[in-house]
Amino acid sequence: MSAADDPVAAYLAHLAEERRGSPHTLDAYRRDLGALQAWAAGRDLLALGEADLRAFIAAGHRAGLAPTSLQRRLSACRGFYRWLLRHGRVATDPCAGVRAPKAARKLPQVLDVDEAVQLVELAPDGPLGLRDRALLELFYSSGLRLSEVCALRWQDLDLDGGLVTVLGKGSKQRIVPVGRHARAALQAWRAACAAGEAAYVFPGRGGARISARAIQLRLRRLAQRQGIFKRIHPHLLRHSFASHLLESSGDLRGVQELLGHADIATTQIYTHLDFQHLAKVYDAAHPRARRKR
Repeated sequence: MSAADDPVAAYLAHLAEERRGSPHTLDAYRRDLGALQAWAAGRDLLALGEADLRAFIAAGHRAGLAPTSLQRRLSACRGFYRWLLRHGRVATDPCAGVRAPKAARKLPQVLDVDEAVQLVELAPDGPLGLRDRALLELFYSSGLRLSEVCALRWQDLDLDGGLVTVLGKGSKQRIVPVGRHARAALQAWRAACAAGEAAYVFPGRGGARISARAIQLRLRRLAQRQGIFKRIHPHLLRHSFASHLLESSGDLRGVQELLGHADIATTQIYTHLDFQHLAKVYDAAHPRARRKR
């Protein structure tokens, strides 16, 4: 079957070429829509109705998939059928009335300020050390997503003005400040690598964009080297950036803009973290909250 005849292949091509979806997003959609094709067992996906989509999600639930996995699977199907509807290939959206099981919302883990400073203040040791310091400082300074850092080019950075322009989810562009420590680290790394404007800030082999996996593994090793034995990953630094900024400023809308969240409800999870911190302060300090010894 050619890509033109295969609606899933055509939709994935649309995500890659027009929506500029990240490799991680494309892989997830490919898996989830592949699961729908496997469940349909040769039936035409364009002929499925709401009852079929309910049965598909229920089959995943019976198979033991977590609510978060079912939500992601349904999200992929929604995007697929909405695209088909816009292009007149289906008459109705079979996902419109389907709901996945609700997942318990977990608060993200964050580093405290001392741990974050301990992690990023890496003593540079040669060009690789300069790169690692710039990588850590940028993650914590600007709260960028892993995919945004992988795709970053020098032409996207205004180091004199302290700004970085990134293309986030849904091809939405935003401009984020870069702190002075991150700017200094990036300038030192740029001088060491002598890269051109169009080059990637953190290149992989052969000058191509670095892989997400390479950054994840590197951060884990750097954390251990700095004496931090929590599970360190790029999104933890993004969570820490958001939590520390909100704790200091109280500006939820501002943090939403910096993170590039389409919905402020996504950003509001950091208010729960801030409240959790205040609750600990209360429990430790208020005379009527202290436990009797």
